[in-house]
Amino acid sequence: MVLGTSSGAGKSLMTAALCRVLKRRGEQPLPFKGQNMSNNAWVDQSGGEMAYSQALQAWAAGLEPNCAMNPVLLKPQGNSTSEVIHGGASVGMARAETYYQEWFKPGWLAIRQGLEQLQQQHPHGRLVLEGAGSPVEVNLQHRDLTNLRLAQYLRARCLLVADIERGGVFAQLVGTLQLLRPVERPLVKGLLINRFRGRQELFDPGVRWLSDNTGVPVLGVMPWLDELFPPEDSLDLLERRGRKANAELEIAVVRLPSLSNFSDLDPLEAEPTVQLRWVQPGEALGQPDAVVLPGSKQTLRDLKALQASGLAMELQRFSAEGGAVLGICGGLQMLGRDLLDPDGLEGAAGASAAGLNLLPLQTRFGGSKALRQRTAVAQWPTAEPCPIEGFELHRGSTTALEPLQALCQEEGLGWVQGQVAGSYLHGLLENGRWRRQWLNQLRRRKQLPELAEDQGHHSLQREELLDRLADAFEANVDLTPLLTNP
Repeated sequence: MVLGTSSGAGKSLMTAALCRVLKRRGEQPLPFKGQNMSNNAWVDQSGGEMAYSQALQAWAAGLEPNCAMNPVLLKPQGNSTSEVIHGGASVGMARAETYYQEWFKPGWLAIRQGLEQLQQQHPHGRLVLEGAGSPVEVNLQHRDLTNLRLAQYLRARCLLVADIERGGVFAQLVGTLQLLRPVERPLVKGLLINRFRGRQELFDPGVRWLSDNTGVPVLGVMPWLDELFPPEDSLDLLERRGRKANAELEIAVVRLPSLSNFSDLDPLEAEPTVQLRWVQPGEALGQPDAVVLPGSKQTLRDLKALQASGLAMELQRFSAEGGAVLGICGGLQMLGRDLLDPDGLEGAAGASAAGLNLLPLQTRFGGSKALRQRTAVAQWPTAEPCPIEGFELHRGSTTALEPLQALCQEEGLGWVQGQVAGSYLHGLLENGRWRRQWLNQLRRRKQLPELAEDQGHHSLQREELLDRLADAFEANVDLTPLLTNP
């Protein structure tokens, strides 16, 4: 099990690295996080929802993502409420103050069922568990679902990760170990310092001090890796302020208050000639080459935030002046004319709202969630058909109020009018050929030379990134105490 001294310590990526290393050594790692809180989701082949971080770990392990790897997913909706996903399916809404009274036992049952399913499918696999946040939140330890309760249940050998970039790394590690209960501390077999910059020999005395004073060996010091790894949560997006030296296009991405599925933007981040600029409501839109309106967990609420801040008017002005706008899922819905919510799925029953009116579309919230992987054929931005793939994850259905160009040959996946396009397909930008066609449309407007369009799926770049992560992990971490039976 990979534990962390805090949220954002690097547990997700260290777990992915561990999975890739074990796979290289001939084992079958089985990534598992009992409970995750995230709006960055993936839909597996059976139509089950799971956190994207466990999907990434599955790919690192050479497996197809399966919602059993993340049996409890909490999707925050604001106002201290979250949608509860058990075994890939929505089972209700929870409030923070009553979550453990109402959902602890069902959650633990879902976790055990997920473990059983994984172990039945891969009887010779090795579970690689990821913890959540800090394992020693003293006000929550007695009702912990996904850290040391799970480690004790499985007698897992634990690696405790701390992020030196945050400062106070000695206090992080020593404090966490001190707050462990006597029955828990023997489970921690090693410490890992993550994101180290500078000269290793200057830190070696600190490494020795940690081992001598805690009695737990430091198994490695992971260096700062100058790679664009997928962010673990949306807060990491705000730290991405660097300017690319070779950027020729600037694409503004609206950072919605209830932003979801921000991994949709990873392929654009990976484009060396594209600079993403995240714009929050209240910040100036400026004059980018294009705007992306991404997914939202609370579409009506986020639309209201755009309107209240004046960013909606800026988007309308930008579009009226011929600016290119791409909406994905909730962003597509906001681009429309009307959003109707007769059953109150997005707020008060009978509520409706005027959209940005950049596309003549009407969305009606209701019915069951659309949860499925899709393959389709895009017929825009070029007339030549382009195979694409992705997944749907949304409530509500959208219809065109006027004749509109369809983005795909398949009905209901997207629409286009002029320079404004919207699609329900998460992962649209991972399709290399489609992405380059869209970027080349923007480049032609700036009289820039076109990029090669014979690009593979973004998953190929993701695989190379995971390999580089695993290379660094193998070079800097001694796994022997974790893998050797006592």
